[in-house]
Amino acid sequence: MNKLWKFFQYGYLIVAILFTVESILTWNTDREKAYMMLGFAVFTTLIFFFKRHFRKKIENRNKH
Repeated sequence: MNKLWKFFQYGYLIVAILFTVESILTWNTDREKAYMMLGFAVFTTLIFFFKRHFRKKIENRNKH
């Protein structure tokens, strides 16, 4: 199951990249939407690091 979670955590990075690209594409037409997309990109990136930290913490706890 842990191997499956390793792959799922990278999904958050893919979503963050998609939000960033969408933000760049809409920057000149709708600045408010672009800021919102950048906020989502930052949020999903933080979720990635949070989940990775706790997955490693649980793996280390289960090893010992």
